[in-house]
Amino acid sequence: MSPSYDIEDDQRYQRPRRRTRPRTKDRPAHDDAAEGLVTTIDRGRYTLRLADCDGVRTVLAMTARALGRKAVVVGDRVRVVGDVSGAGGSLARIVEVVPRVSALRRTADDDDPVERIIVANADQLVIVTAVANPEPRPRLIDRALVAAYDEGLDPLLCLTKVDLADPETLLSTYRPLGVPFVVAPRGGDLDPLREWLRDRVSVFVGHSGVGKSTLVNALIPGAGRATGHVNEVTGRGRHTSTSAYVLELPSGGWVVDTPGIRSFGLAHVDPRHLIGAFEDLDALTVECPRGCTHATSEPECALDEAIADSHIEPERVESFRRLLDSRESSER
Repeated sequence: MSPSYDIEDDQRYQRPRRRTRPRTKDRPAHDDAAEGLVTTIDRGRYTLRLADCDGVRTVLAMTARALGRKAVVVGDRVRVVGDVSGAGGSLARIVEVVPRVSALRRTADDDDPVERIIVANADQLVIVTAVANPEPRPRLIDRALVAAYDEGLDPLLCLTKVDLADPETLLSTYRPLGVPFVVAPRGGDLDPLREWLRDRVSVFVGHSGVGKSTLVNALIPGAGRATGHVNEVTGRGRHTSTSAYVLELPSGGWVVDTPGIRSFGLAHVDPRHLIGAFEDLDALTVECPRGCTHATSEPECALDEAIADSHIEPERVESFRRLLDSRESSER
């Protein structure tokens, strides 16, 4: 005969409740946190450069759970606690991201709502392009310029492989916009480029095979960035850099070497804000009707009147509208 059933049995054998402290909104102040620079990211581990009274050292860290995933990007200034000695096998913890000065963004495609931050806290975008082998891609250059203007970064066009073709063909396209440029001959004098980079945080972007990593190796002896070659059949370069990497220049300043890109989505850019990057053109649009996008299709745009009255060079307006169209064409 089975034992009698006691109504208290259910209560007696209930799973014990977790006795944890209630959650609180108060968070540790971390007054003793050190500040470092995120130089690269690899599979959830963040390499930091810490500089204090004990010198400069490299520290490996992870992020605190409260920060969430993808809260930290290359170029971020972060506050870190734990073992910041940099000793082998040590692991610190990132607890805070210092407010960013800038964030260079792109999307995978123009209709992709997910923004990807390429690098934080840069102040100059160096668009590296070869004049041949591989052939320059003006559409990609235009889109990189739009991203730079949208974020307030100073653009610089850096031309490589100038021994293979005349760079003037490409330069004539961007001269009306006033985009500064520098020529970087392979094995030649890089002092003009060094002057542009001095005491600045510059991020190198461009498609594979244009020579970004080769430039970094020439500017920073011992950098050891992997370099590749261009496929003779497809005319495309092979990816050699797999993640962005921050390096310090001997002459002062920082360079961010990034992986080669084949697309530069601009879903995050509002085309109406692009005119603000061109003060002279912006001043002329005061008489534009409300809602004017300043595109070629606008029937009463004040830029057309300024061209007719010879107040502005038509080539400059055409170049601006080409940049505008690089964003608007995907929406249409």
